[in-house]
Amino acid sequence: MFIEPKRGRGQGQKAGWVEVICGSMFSGKTEELIRRLNRAKIAKQKVEIFKPAIDIRYHESDIVSHNQTFIRSTPVNTSGEILLIASDCEVVGLDEAQFFDEGIVDIVNILAEQGKRVIAAGLDMDSKGVPFGPMPNLMAIAEYVTKVHAICVVCGDIAHYSYRKVADPQQVLLGESDSYEARCRRCYHLNP
Repeated sequence: MFIEPKRGRGQGQKAGWVEVICGSMFSGKTEELIRRLNRAKIAKQKVEIFKPAIDIRYHESDIVSHNQTFIRSTPVNTSGEILLIASDCEVVGLDEAQFFDEGIVDIVNILAEQGKRVIAAGLDMDSKGVPFGPMPNLMAIAEYVTKVHAICVVCGDIAHYSYRKVADPQQVLLGESDSYEARCRRCYHLNP
């Protein structure tokens, strides 16, 4: 269970930090991101939320979880756009962080150094089991990393792999349960 840190009462600017929520597809990453962002809104904190413009699976602008929970967001083409919009906020949310360009790591560091709480959610591995995009570097700079798990559709064990059911050599293939399923280590490598 993630416990939100308390802000210190030192002199000068408040300390910012980075939280990363990672795991396979269907593990609840976006749902957890939305939960944390809604709690910040309840606390009357100013929240800005971003997602890569390429992710239009459920909605062009909203972030939507697999169980249809949603929250308003701003689609961006590059990570640099985030700094322009997030200047006045206290909390920054990022969904599908694996799809951002490598510059997102520097942007996240800048935001945290400005005293902001940054919460990024994304796939830690692609369908080949390889670390995905900027996620390893985001996890390395984060103060808090939460790894969430799905349930293996083959055997029912804890799953942390995104098994691609369709043949496509591209690393990025937007899809849902028609293209992917969650699998445990054993069932992922058996490939039935």
